[in-house]
Amino acid sequence: MEKWGDKPYHSLDYENKKRFGEKVYKISLAGGTTCPNRDGTLGTRGCCFCSGSGSGDFAATKGSITEQIEEAIARVSRYKNAGHHFTAYFQSFTATYAPVETLRAAWEEAMTHESVVTLAIATRPDCLGDDVLSLLADCCRKMPVTVELGLQTIHPDTIRYIRRGYPNSVYETAVKNLQNIGVNVVTHVIAGLPGETKENFLDTVRYVADIGSDGIKLQLLHVLKGTDLALDYENKMFRTLTPDEYLDYITEALSILPPDMVIHRVTGDGPKDLLIAPLWSTNKRMVLNSLQKKMKQEHIFQGKFYHGK
Repeated sequence: MEKWGDKPYHSLDYENKKRFGEKVYKISLAGGTTCPNRDGTLGTRGCCFCSGSGSGDFAATKGSITEQIEEAIARVSRYKNAGHHFTAYFQSFTATYAPVETLRAAWEEAMTHESVVTLAIATRPDCLGDDVLSLLADCCRKMPVTVELGLQTIHPDTIRYIRRGYPNSVYETAVKNLQNIGVNVVTHVIAGLPGETKENFLDTVRYVADIGSDGIKLQLLHVLKGTDLALDYENKMFRTLTPDEYLDYITEALSILPPDMVIHRVTGDGPKDLLIAPLWSTNKRMVLNSLQKKMKQEHIFQGKFYHGK
């Protein structure tokens, strides 16, 4: 069994402390982008689970990039384990979906801040044109860059239901193109999507491992107010996972992932003022502690059942 600090999996926190010597907080930033699933290019209603802020519910909504960073650092500095290194995280909507010069100005402003040591960008695989890839390559020469891709699932029926708007082949090409220029790729996968079983979820996890994503975010499905998903939930078209079910999903997922894949998330933060279900997920500490306890009791660790590509 490999050891990653006090966790039975290879967490981002472990990786950052190894690299920078301390905890590195992510600062969520709004770069003024939108999404092709909202501006009419692919659709106007977004993915069915996405909030009005484009899943950037914890990002600042006004001010320059520098002002957003300073505000976030002041907020984080109240934590007892706050360090001096931060990740500038462009999280809202599709953070590569804007003219490249707009992106360049925002990203370079973030990277020039003395406390920022890494750059993270959340986007869609179909919004990575040659001009954006060239800009990302430039950024990689200045500091480590991570691009997060919202895959969520590989199953066609679910892809149509959530209105993802691109085939799996586009994701595969994006991973290859990003890794070829030195970008670290993190893939988002949602557990508990309507109509999916645990095995469907694990199929997606195995696929992400086989493709060679550098990291993964394992995210619980949240039902948020104002989304189309909320309408289906209120009409009892599906139910959300129980805590025991979710822990079972994640424990098994971690066991089949390669030991060197960095785990960026094993739960999620649904904004309390928007969250409809599952309400138990607001107790993030309980979820994390329960996961570690379960994995210890069952002698499970990341990669235990990983058999390679």
